[in-house]
Amino acid sequence: MFPPTFDYPITFLYTDDLGQTAHFYERVLNLPLARDQGTCRIYRVGTGYVGFCQRADAPRQPAGIIFTLVTQDVDGWFLYLSGRGIPFDMLPVYNKTYRIYHCFLRDPNGYLIEIQRFDDPL
Repeated sequence: MFPPTFDYPITFLYTDDLGQTAHFYERVLNLPLARDQGTCRIYRVGTGYVGFCQRADAPRQPAGIIFTLVTQDVDGWFLYLSGRGIPFDMLPVYNKTYRIYHCFLRDPNGYLIEIQRFDDPL
């Protein structure tokens, strides 16, 4: 007997400013809002989801989390976001070890966002 299947993932992250977070993910990254639960907002990313929940104990400097967005147009995203005044932690570069082209920035909560293209798509 096989276990049942899952339909899709949702990753939830904490924020202490849901309004600022919503602005960034809705207006800057243009992710579609899938569900507004009041203190949590869930966004569609391809076939998965990311959610942000308002929490007073949200970490000020989140560590150990990289939210990776995969696209064929890393440079397009870099130009688009740079043009909107978004600073980058790392400009687009090819990484031979992982055979990816990627760049890094941070969202208003300090979460590290990687925009990435695989040389050898999944």
